[in-house]
Amino acid sequence: MGLITPDYGLLVWMLISFGLVLFVLKKFAWKPIMEGLKSREETISKSLRQAEEARNEIKKLQEYNEELAEKARAERELALKEAKSLRDKIVEEAKAQAQAEAQKIIEKSKILIIQERENAQKELAQMVSKLALEITEKILRKEFLDKDKQIGYFKDLLSEISSKN
Repeated sequence: MGLITPDYGLLVWMLISFGLVLFVLKKFAWKPIMEGLKSREETISKSLRQAEEARNEIKKLQEYNEELAEKARAERELALKEAKSLRDKIVEEAKAQAQAEAQKIIEKSKILIIQERENAQKELAQMVSKLALEITEKILRKEFLDKDKQIGYFKDLLSEISSKN
């Protein structure tokens, strides 16, 4: 026969050879090959589980990081709000204190002005009385140069005093 259609004897020997190779493989190599495949399958399965666990862990960490970032943002906003509130409070206190100081200065100034005015009035009154005394003294000296005028004036004063009593 030819190459395309083999002989029956060749076919039998090929079947015997194949059976023998199959028997030898089954007896000696099949078990280690199957164990290797099973081990490889377990390793791949274990690696897939670990990859899934790692993916889940990464997802949890990302969620945790987002929570932390949100919490940090909230704390920052709260701190900014508190700082602004404190700043406003300090500014208001400073304004109130400045207003109180200004009021104290105004009150002190008013008191000082009143005191100065009273002092000036007293001083002016003293000056006026001094001037009046000096003028009166000069007038009286001029008037009482004459003895007769002095005696007449004293008599008038005595009669005026006695009429009041």
